Amino acid sequence: MNKSIHFSGQPTFCQLINLIPKEIIANAANEFQSDRYYKKFNTFHHLVTVLFSCFGNCSSLREVVTGMGAMEGKLASSGIRHLPTRSTLADANAKRSSDVFERIYLALREHFQRLFPDSPNSQEQLYILDSSVITLFQEIFKGSGSSCSDGRRKGGLKVHMAVPVYEQTPVVMHIGDGADNDLVFHKYLTLPPGSTAIFDRGYRSYPQFNFWTDMDIRWITRLNERSHFIVLEEKTIVKKQKKAGIQKDIVVILGFPQSKTQQVNARIIHYKDPHKGRHLKFLTNDMTSEPNKIAELYAKRWNIELLFKRLKQNMPLQYFLGDNKNAIRIQIWCALIADLLLNLVRKHVKRKWAFSSIANLVRLHLFNYMNLF
Repeated sequence: MNKSIHFSGQPTFCQLINLIPKEIIANAANEFQSDRYYKKFNTFHHLVTVLFSCFGNCSSLREVVTGMGAMEGKLASSGIRHLPTRSTLADANAKRSSDVFERIYLALREHFQRLFPDSPNSQEQLYILDSSVITLFQEIFKGSGSSCSDGRRKGGLKVHMAVPVYEQTPVVMHIGDGADNDLVFHKYLTLPPGSTAIFDRGYRSYPQFNFWTDMDIRWITRLNERSHFIVLEEKTIVKKQKKAGIQKDIVVILGFPQSKTQQVNARIIHYKDPHKGRHLKFLTNDMTSEPNKIAELYAKRWNIELLFKRLKQNMPLQYFLGDNKNAIRIQIWCALIADLLLNLVRKHVKRKWAFSSIANLVRLHLFNYMNLF
């Protein structure tokens, strides 16, 4: 008789679903009245169905419906009582507001944040801002770039995120057209005083820079080569700083003198990577920190690129379950919820596993009776 301790009384998928507190879903559904016109396919059933497509890497409504139908008996322990048809799922994706899934994600993130014991207890609140474009087969969201010679073009959506450096899960996210300028994200973004924003040159906005400075928010980015500035002071570079790659440290006023409303007091740091030989120019409103500290903080921006890569590789974001904006937003929010649940599992397993290994293991054993932890 097999006495392995790695088996469980519930399928893997049901164990993941049961990690979600039911009151979080109920509170969000009540706030947005998302169950008002539904008799059976409520918000909980909708969430579980889209999460099934995320964990199972489904690419169509038919795959989702038939896959869940084949496992109807094993879904009972997850709380599912009614399996959707394709038309029911398609209608819900089009009509149930994606805002309820956004609220569920943010509530789950806050709930699980206490369960990550190895998160650094740093007093620095560092946020990385960036965006990633997802190409669509239809022009549901307006894609960037020019049309083909025959007039046809694909759509595209742009996902903007603000991600704490030490958590790798977004606290603010905006989904817009792929053709949108990165600056549209500023109006959805609120950072706490005393925090630090790290971003690339796409988010350059002099009024926003001044607003953050007034709010006691430090910002770090790279200098646009077309920026005009006046040098006020050139700081002395000591031997230790030169060894770390610092070549120049100057205090400047950005902008043209005739446009006083578009001028910014800033600091430019010229840096040469000692290992790769790359020349970089950092721009910041931090006038006191060591220049090599600014370079080290900007290097943390790579963490958000790893997040985008993780989502695109492990979640089914190449194919969407609807041809409307609301359905696409729902699937992206549910992909973030699935990513959050897998991260929770990865943090608590007895041995260190890569995220992709956990995701593949779950997909292959979605309805096997395996103890996740």
